[in-house]
Amino acid sequence: MTETIAPAINVTGRAMPSVGLGLWKISTESVAETVYQAIAAGYRHLDSASDYSNEKQVGEGIARALADGLCQRGDLWITSKLWNTYHRREHVEAACRKSLDDLGLDYLDLYLVHFPIALAYIDFDDRYPPQWFYDPSAAQPEMQLDRVPLSETWGAMEQLVEGGLARQIGVCNYTASLLHDLMSYARIKPAMLQIESHPYLTQEALLRTAVGYDIAVTAFSPLGALSYVELDAAIPADSVLGEPVVIAAAKRADVSAAQVVLRWGVQRGTAVIPKTSQPKRLAENLALAGLVLSDAEMAQISALNRNRRFNDPGIFCEQAFNTFHSIYG
Repeated sequence: MTETIAPAINVTGRAMPSVGLGLWKISTESVAETVYQAIAAGYRHLDSASDYSNEKQVGEGIARALADGLCQRGDLWITSKLWNTYHRREHVEAACRKSLDDLGLDYLDLYLVHFPIALAYIDFDDRYPPQWFYDPSAAQPEMQLDRVPLSETWGAMEQLVEGGLARQIGVCNYTASLLHDLMSYARIKPAMLQIESHPYLTQEALLRTAVGYDIAVTAFSPLGALSYVELDAAIPADSVLGEPVVIAAAKRADVSAAQVVLRWGVQRGTAVIPKTSQPKRLAENLALAGLVLSDAEMAQISALNRNRRFNDPGIFCEQAFNTFHSIYG
């Protein structure tokens, strides 16, 4: 089994592997095999979501790995996420159970509110996963927002912990102000904040806010633009992997540029969930043993910050879903 230099971070007393496999945009045709190969390579942290449209196949990969004795269920940390259309109190548990059924699990290690965006409910039998449009067949399909307070959604999330469906709960894509608000009413505090973060979007103030509340942080898209080029939300020149300071650190340590950027994320205290379906990259992303960046390298990489966000509803909702909906400013 491949070791990582920082094998776990503390999530309210539980150890979560600091390097996980992000399952966004891995096809239904390949994801079961990818999950199986990832577990065989040593991954114990899988980051899923109903909106990724592949949880049933993810579950097949997990089931095969468990049946073959690659690990035990208790060795795995599996995260899923509540989609925007299920924010009302009466829909949260059903949405969680749907993910559990698809994944073939009795409980989730972590269940997150995917976005602080409430959309009108769509029944499982009508369309699942429902994604962003309310009626994709409309002449001009749009998102349909729902008037659901985030506090109502969080109260239902807390009931998942009390009912044993989720060991931990948390949030994605929250700002510092939303965290402050959440902490003012939460009976069960969020264990995790998952946000976009990479050297072009360091989010230092938000990380300090989370640390101040003892909330762990997971960075999605930790390699920056790579996940967004195929979505036309970035161009190859946006890649942080070509930055001279990253290349110099990779050459000094005899590792890849991607390993340097992932190590930067782990060394600053966040978990990282890079996505790949390539066996070579699976092993490379996990193999951070022996790699430590100097204080100077850490500072130089952090100084690349441009506040460049690739996953911004204020942009993609209007471009792709005909509805302007900003959550960051």
